[in-house]
Amino acid sequence: MNASELFIQSLEAESVTHIFGLAGEENLHFLQALSKSKIVYIPTRHEQAAAFMAATYGRLTGKAGICLSTLGPGATNLVTGAAYAKLGGMPMVMITGQKPIRARTQGNFQIVDMVRLFEPIVKYTRQITYADLVPEIVRESFCRAEEEKPGPTHIELPKDVANDETSAKVIEPVPLRRPIAEEKAIARAIEMIENAKMPLVLIGASANRKRISKTLSAFIEKTNIPFVDTQMGKGVVDERSDYYMGTLAVSSRDYVHCGVNLADLIIVIGYDLEEKLPFLSKNAKVLHINFFPTDVSSYYAPTYEVVGDIGNTLWQITEKITKKSWQTEKVLSLKVGIEKKIEENITSDHFPMFPQRIVADVRKSVVDDAIVCLDNGMYKLWFARGYKTYMPNTLLLDNALATMGAGLPSGIAAKLVHPDKQVVVVTGDGGFMMNSQEIETALRLQLDLIVIIINNNGFGMIDWEQQEKHYVSFGLSFNNPDFVKYAESYGAHGLRVMKASELEEHIKQAQDKGGVWIIDVPVDYSENHRVFTEEMENNTCSF
Repeated sequence: MNASELFIQSLEAESVTHIFGLAGEENLHFLQALSKSKIVYIPTRHEQAAAFMAATYGRLTGKAGICLSTLGPGATNLVTGAAYAKLGGMPMVMITGQKPIRARTQGNFQIVDMVRLFEPIVKYTRQITYADLVPEIVRESFCRAEEEKPGPTHIELPKDVANDETSAKVIEPVPLRRPIAEEKAIARAIEMIENAKMPLVLIGASANRKRISKTLSAFIEKTNIPFVDTQMGKGVVDERSDYYMGTLAVSSRDYVHCGVNLADLIIVIGYDLEEKLPFLSKNAKVLHINFFPTDVSSYYAPTYEVVGDIGNTLWQITEKITKKSWQTEKVLSLKVGIEKKIEENITSDHFPMFPQRIVADVRKSVVDDAIVCLDNGMYKLWFARGYKTYMPNTLLLDNALATMGAGLPSGIAAKLVHPDKQVVVVTGDGGFMMNSQEIETALRLQLDLIVIIINNNGFGMIDWEQQEKHYVSFGLSFNNPDFVKYAESYGAHGLRVMKASELEEHIKQAQDKGGVWIIDVPVDYSENHRVFTEEMENNTCSF
């Protein structure tokens, strides 16, 4: 066989089901081999979107998602997706083409040293210089991508090597169990928890992995310790719980911090510094539980660390802990007041719609296990605070790289991984237009997908910050196409909300009829200043 055929066999051994990409001349041998495989190849309209899809596939499955590009500009278009996967802890393998490395007839045309370019933002990058190296490089790429902390890897397959003959054999993957924390570390963690008066659990992104939700929920149920989560930790434990205090989404003046600041021990599960800082009280001890040690930082300095498989660590602590009551009544007494503040205006008929009403109507309109994929913008803060998430990885947002343009590709990947689940994309008008061409991809795949565009004709988050600094309004507004006609031009369905009560109606119509729908929702962001500036500056925690 040739190197490309061996490459595809190696991917099949890794149980790869989908490859997202945009191929070029240098990928033709690879495509020929792929055409004979059961692996589904999904051509996208932009390489960046392919990377976002692959990363989301990895995020939802725990197995590396795969994206493909040609050399030069195709490969450089993967860079943002690589950073998205690296900071967000999403396993992904990128495959790029390259000119022949033995004989070139075009000089340096389109040549970029992609191995060196990717080095700072991937866990592993290699060029395949001869065909016999294919099995070991593929196997190593998957190992690195999927081990904790997961992230992207990169393989470059030059055009001439791709067609070279080889008799090398596939290296089959072997089961791998993560290391577990030692007994003394578990004992010390239990001692810290039992000696605390007002402990609090903080759930981070790394807890949003398979098999952690069950053990962490059992720990909460046994101890009745209150919990909060970061934006990327939402849903690990059902936020309908009596012990859920809120999400750390905005600033240290947000209402949820009224409870956080009372804690004398914060049990931090699955947090690392790529997530936005959670603004922890410096008066509390911090017990860090994660797959890996934390990076040294003056902003986050744990008192003690338990390093090892999170699920196993939580299981051991839950089995062995004996104390079952702490002085948490004062913290829990704030829950009603915090939720009342967060739920202000969720029934307001004001139009353009207040963000609180948009969040509430989306939550009411979808089933418990629906997957809502957020792009990046001001609305993300409102969803993080107000959208109660019931199950792991059902509110997909990026608070690590926090890149715009990922929402729609992420939604497409989510629907492919979970074809039987409702999938809703929530995106700003700015973020939507960065990868709106993938509407064609969703239609070609015959997906049922709802895309809600939060429309304010501008870059809302930066505009808010510009206003808060009392700077002149400059450089952040734009004009949009008619999103209803834009949807129809692709063959999708388009709806525009003309009064607040219509959003729920439009979502229901889209769900009932199926297909790809774009819903244009005008938003009034004046609540940003009222809530995030005026109210929080005067927050006294007196509910």
